[in-house]
Amino acid sequence: MANEAAIELDKIAATTISVPIIGTSPLIVNNFSEKAKRQMLDAQQGKKKVKELRDPQAEYSGSLYRIDRGDGVERYGFPAAGFKKATVAACRFFGKALPMSQAKQALFFSGVYTPADPQQLVEIEGEPTMRQDTVRLAGIGRTSDLRFRAQFVEWRADLQVTFVSSMLSTDSVLSLIDAGGMCCGVGEWRVERGGDFGKYRIDPDGEITGI
Repeated sequence: MANEAAIELDKIAATTISVPIIGTSPLIVNNFSEKAKRQMLDAQQGKKKVKELRDPQAEYSGSLYRIDRGDGVERYGFPAAGFKKATVAACRFFGKALPMSQAKQALFFSGVYTPADPQQLVEIEGEPTMRQDTVRLAGIGRTSDLRFRAQFVEWRADLQVTFVSSMLSTDSVLSLIDAGGMCCGVGEWRVERGGDFGKYRIDPDGEITGI
């Protein structure tokens, strides 16, 4: 045993790039509001449910993912995990070239953490507006209800992506990102879920830079 050669492993080569994207259809966001969290906790604690009047403006505001940099400027985001999911799901459009299970381990999407929403968020540039939709609730009755959520009709973002460069080339990563934006999308009523929202593509006028 003492004479056996030590196993030598090379460091995994990784590359990080910033990829500009532009929305090609509106992005609908639906964050889990503080009110919804409180109602869930009350139900789990056995507290009596108190019927409250609907506040469309509060529901719209609560649906936004907020980024607080402490400078008083309102900024909004979307979970970085959503863009990773769309990119990984796009592997199915390239045959067996890259299994989704491998893509999950070779691609990493970064965002920012702030006190306003402690998860990795990609900043969304655009002006949110309120939208009202009629939805069908789950259950036997399948009753209808109204939902008030935020949407970004025109939007853009910069994706910070780290990938294992021994498995993927930069061009391959860009192809996956573009396919994910076209065929999967992010947010509510996205393409992957039978809708036509949350689509995006790489900005042809933007610059892809290394970080």
